[in-house]
Amino acid sequence: MNISLFITCFNDTLFPETGKAVVSILERLGHSVRFPMEQTCCGQMHYNTGYQEETIPLVERFTDQFEDAEVVVIPSASCVAMIHEFYPKVAKLSGSRELEERVEKLIPKVFEFTQFLVNQLKIEDVGAYYPHRITYHPTCHSLRMLQVGDAPLRLLRNVKGLDLVELPGALECCGFGGTFAIKNADTSAAMLGDKIRHIKETGAEVCVAADNSCLMHIGGAMSRQRSGVKSVHIAEILACREK
Repeated sequence: MNISLFITCFNDTLFPETGKAVVSILERLGHSVRFPMEQTCCGQMHYNTGYQEETIPLVERFTDQFEDAEVVVIPSASCVAMIHEFYPKVAKLSGSRELEERVEKLIPKVFEFTQFLVNQLKIEDVGAYYPHRITYHPTCHSLRMLQVGDAPLRLLRNVKGLDLVELPGALECCGFGGTFAIKNADTSAAMLGDKIRHIKETGAEVCVAADNSCLMHIGGAMSRQRSGVKSVHIAEILACREK
């Protein structure tokens, strides 16, 4: 299968190892990966902070870059949720019936990484080896908007050497929410405090999620507290092999 990768601006700028991990896994499974060089941002930050009209050019660019793809894989449930839930609204706002139709055709080909592996490729064991105690944080967009279900957990349970510990209060938000963490800093910090406390209760060495945005929020607090707990994107766990 020819797979097109949308890495997201967040990963491209701050967490490039996640993109490398996704490519490594997909190629290991026998697929070719295409990376359109003109891709930019999905527009989620703009849309969620009230700049809906300014999001239109980003939706147009994404559509231009990926509408001919066989399938589009994205290592961010948050960005996939933006595309599935809000691109139709942005396209309608543009006043272009052509853009609406193009977006409508493109959306069914866009998948979050773990959903694609489990639900589309029907693969739960990618041959990974990661001898560490970890806990999994289901991010809000993956849980509530995309409804990825237990796809990430099914993949993690098949990683050799991995000790997966259930996270207390897993369904609670970590408090990031993009600009929410900036505009409502006190509330965000309180929510993050609860999440950090629950992670520590597991005794895990690593906190895993399908969104680096939330992991940045969690990992930053863990680092400031010198907790010794790392935050790692699930793709980077699945890319590890036994030496």
